[in-house]
Amino acid sequence: MTLTWTKSSYSGSNGGDCVEVAAGSPGTVPVRDSKNPHGPQLTFTAPAWTAFLTALRTGDLPAPR
Repeated sequence: MTLTWTKSSYSGSNGGDCVEVAAGSPGTVPVRDSKNPHGPQLTFTAPAWTAFLTALRTGDLPAPR
């Protein structure tokens, strides 16, 4: 399976936190750190990823501890 990775539009060009999301994996959404493309990936179900993005947009995520 070939994945097509796209860097988040919110990732800056200053070498900071960069997230990439892949297309081409039916029913799942792979996510990785663009600074470590051969490192580990997180894989979300499509509904879980949609819920996560919705919570980010609406501010419904709890504050980090």
